[in-house]
Amino acid sequence: MSIAPTTAPSDAEARIYTDNNQPETDYTLLSKQLAALIESEKDTIANMANCSALLYENLEDINWVGFYRLVDNQLVLGPFQGKVACVRIEIGKGVCGTAVAEGVSQRVSNVHDFPGHIACDAASNSEVVIPLRNSNSEVIGVLDIDSPSINRFSEKDLLALEEMMALFSANHC
Repeated sequence: MSIAPTTAPSDAEARIYTDNNQPETDYTLLSKQLAALIESEKDTIANMANCSALLYENLEDINWVGFYRLVDNQLVLGPFQGKVACVRIEIGKGVCGTAVAEGVSQRVSNVHDFPGHIACDAASNSEVVIPLRNSNSEVIGVLDIDSPSINRFSEKDLLALEEMMALFSANHC
């Protein structure tokens, strides 16, 4: 059996979403699946790997999903799904570094309009980044998801992903 390679749409093919035509995701089911995946496994890296695979397989119109861990005051690439990625990101740089510096999630409709955006994959056009926190509420990393489409992530996506990462953090950070 041969599997055809998949590629992200080129800039000319990239979708542009409006608030009322973004993909619908069953986050209730995804949260239950995540809980089942991580409940008996205590290794954080293994759980990051399974979480990124779960999201990559179930979120429509994304081209990268993964984690960056805060190590020695910079973000270091963790488990991910997608093309090769930037290995280290300074705090305050790009969308991921900004999420850590500000301690809040970032939902960016068009990354090309984001000051200091780091283009690890030129096909990415929108991004959502959610901080991970330890039991002391300190940011210890981020979940990063990219899409080749503009305005891919809705407020609903952001809130649901924040809830999923709160569940993840409560069990593994």
